[in-house]
Amino acid sequence: MLFRSTAAEWYEAWLREYGPGWHEMAWPFPRDAFPAGKAYRNDDLRLYVRPKLGFCSNCETGVVDDSEVDRVTDIDLLDANFTPAADGARVRITDMQGRARLYRLKGKDGRPVLAEALAVSLNCDLVVAIVTGNRLEDPAVRKSAHEFIESNTVQVWINGILEGR
Repeated sequence: MLFRSTAAEWYEAWLREYGPGWHEMAWPFPRDAFPAGKAYRNDDLRLYVRPKLGFCSNCETGVVDDSEVDRVTDIDLLDANFTPAADGARVRITDMQGRARLYRLKGKDGRPVLAEALAVSLNCDLVVAIVTGNRLEDPAVRKSAHEFIESNTVQVWINGILEGR
C-alpha cells in the first residue's frame, strides 16, 4: 500500500491552482449590462474575456479602428485614464476578426503596467479581452495569450454563449 504525505497532497493541490499555465480566477469587475466574463491568470499575466452579444456597432465590417477598441473593450475598468502605447493592429482569434491595441495603465500599486485589449466580432456579436502584465512588450507573450483565448478552455465557453441564444 502506498501512502502519500500531507505535504505531497498540499503541493499537488497548490500546483493545480497556482502552477504553470493558465488558471481560472473570479471575475473581478462589477455587474453591468453584459454578463460577467471569465478571468484567468498565468504567472504575472491576467486575462479577462467576455462576449457582448449584439454590441458590434457595424455588423458588416466589425471592429476596424482604434477608437472602437478604446470604447468597447472595457479597458477603462482597469484605469479610467488609460493611455494607448501604440497604434492598434488587426487580429484574428479563431474565426473572429477585429483589432488589438497595447495600453499603459496605472497598476494597483501605482506603478505603470501594460495591457493589451482585443475586440473581435462575428456577425453582430463582440468578444472582448484584456491581457495585463509587465511582459506584454514581448510579442511572444502577447501571442501566447492569444493562443490561450483560442484554446478549448476559452472557446467552448464562448461558443456556448454565442450559440445559446
